[in-house]
Amino acid sequence: MSQIDIQSDIHKTILQQQKTEDRRKLILNGVLLLLLLLAPFVMYPVFLMKILCFALFAVAFNLLFGFTGLLSFGHAAFLASGGYTTGYLLSNFSGLTTEMGIIAGTLVATLLGLAFALLSIRRQGIYFAMVTLALSQLVFFFFVQSSFTGGEDGMHGIPRGELFGLINLEDNLNMYYVVLGVFLGCYLLVQRIVSSPYGQVLKAIKQNEARAISLGYKVDRYKVLAFVISAALAGLAGSMKSVVFQLASLNDAHWHMSGEVILMTLVGGMGTLLGPVIGAMFVVNIEYQLAQGPLRDWVDPILGGVFVITVLAFRSGIVGEVQKFVRKNLG
Repeated sequence: MSQIDIQSDIHKTILQQQKTEDRRKLILNGVLLLLLLLAPFVMYPVFLMKILCFALFAVAFNLLFGFTGLLSFGHAAFLASGGYTTGYLLSNFSGLTTEMGIIAGTLVATLLGLAFALLSIRRQGIYFAMVTLALSQLVFFFFVQSSFTGGEDGMHGIPRGELFGLINLEDNLNMYYVVLGVFLGCYLLVQRIVSSPYGQVLKAIKQNEARAISLGYKVDRYKVLAFVISAALAGLAGSMKSVVFQLASLNDAHWHMSGEVILMTLVGGMGTLLGPVIGAMFVVNIEYQLAQGPLRDWVDPILGGVFVITVLAFRSGIVGEVQKFVRKNLG
């Protein structure tokens, strides 16, 4: 057999494997979509919306951490800024539509993300993480001291209103499908970003930044854009969350929330598209279940234990370990 024939066979094998992988992904995505569409008829819609909002928050964080390799300890600032901005505008400007309030919250989070990125992106490793944490704490204290946020009491009674003047968002079922639509749109956006040439450069930066620089890429620009996109999606999650619960609180701005999204990403599977979604489902569910029982005061220690076990024994997370198992046993 000639060299050309061998190369042709290898190429055909690779294409066949790619088609099989794409078919599996399509089937999996179809099943998950069907489950999400039917879920509110089985479970409480507000609880499902909480999962979706945190899933979007985790997907946003994973774009920065899982695919770019930048560990931010300040993502709670974007979640809270989106929530507070949307809540304030919808509560004080009766003529403002719900979608405009959400867009405004997302825009504020985007601008804040740009400011964070310009101040921190030249730092690496633990120094980058500490700068983002310090900036996030400044935002937290701003929200504590500001009168418009309600301080420690938070912002209550945020009106849901109507979407485009047509869809009554006071109805939980309507609200759920709006949140689901926003989540799916953002998930597909991140999927497209990751699979694009830009996404490949982000992966290259994560794997070996020095080599990416040697190839002529201006890595700081790529990282700034990734940070801003991640902040925008996190702000959108916060805006949606404030409308769903009609509440914006300091809990969303606390450093603990930044740690929680890291836990969601690691448990689900860092660097995978579906991992943060599964991680958010896991963490939100375990918090809810523990809060209902005698272990309500032990939620944080238990989550800390889950974090330690994940890092030591399941570093690929739930989705990563499943993918390894499938590749090993099913080809």
